[in-house]
Amino acid sequence: MKRPAYVTDKALKTFINNALEEDIQDGDHSTLSTIPKDLEQSAKLLVKQNCILAGVELAEIIFKAFDKNLKVETFLKDGDAAKVGDIAFIVTGSARSILSTERLLLNCMQRMSGIATLTHDWDSRLVGTKTKLLDTRKTTPNFRICEKWAVAIGGGTNHRYGLYDMIMLKDNHIDYNGSITNAVKMAKDYIKKNKKKLKIEVETRNLEEVQEAIKTKVDRIMLDNMDVKTMKQAVKMINGSCESEASGGITRDMLKEIASTGVTYISAGALTHSAENIDLSLKAVK
Repeated sequence: MKRPAYVTDKALKTFINNALEEDIQDGDHSTLSTIPKDLEQSAKLLVKQNCILAGVELAEIIFKAFDKNLKVETFLKDGDAAKVGDIAFIVTGSARSILSTERLLLNCMQRMSGIATLTHDWDSRLVGTKTKLLDTRKTTPNFRICEKWAVAIGGGTNHRYGLYDMIMLKDNHIDYNGSITNAVKMAKDYIKKNKKKLKIEVETRNLEEVQEAIKTKVDRIMLDNMDVKTMKQAVKMINGSCESEASGGITRDMLKEIASTGVTYISAGALTHSAENIDLSLKAVK
């Protein structure tokens, strides 16, 4: 699949360099002390659990970043449904390079595949509806690029990437500021003054706040922790004047019922903070 816009070569280089530095520092001494410098070997990425595979492209980038002479033959791509016993790819080249990058690529692929698998499962519950599944910023610090990429691979839609690419006025913004009306006015003035192109979303906790948010003419209204009956009333009040987003305590079993209210989006932090890692292994080819 095509990389999301935030997965740039620069961002990946920074992530990979920092991760390798964290792990290797002054040397992979286990490998340096036992593996001859000129030894060449192959290793296969073995799938040990049924999943939606994610991180294949990243694994190849990690290999090449560490050792440009490593060669990767891929048999499965990001987003493929993989089953136990499948081989995703075979890497060939310096045995030292394979061993020194093994844990980083496995950490990334196991986590990403877990997120992609969970996202795919949740998103399948929305088939036949117009509602899209969103992730959140509830991600692991310094690993957001991989976690959000995995959501996209799994079929979900990425919400804002960070604090810089959308204005979201949440409950604390409103409570600190005093009112939705005033906060939105100040946000619009800020956008105009600083010549920004940013959408504005407002979090609402009840129908009174929904009504106030509608009058401010924002781009999206979040319906936070509302029951389905209240949510349905809120969507009817919004009546297509802007996008709507259901959020807060969302579970897999609630997805279809929430989608039936007509909300534009359902956002769920669980996609990234509650996904279980998938069992993958890098094994020497004998």
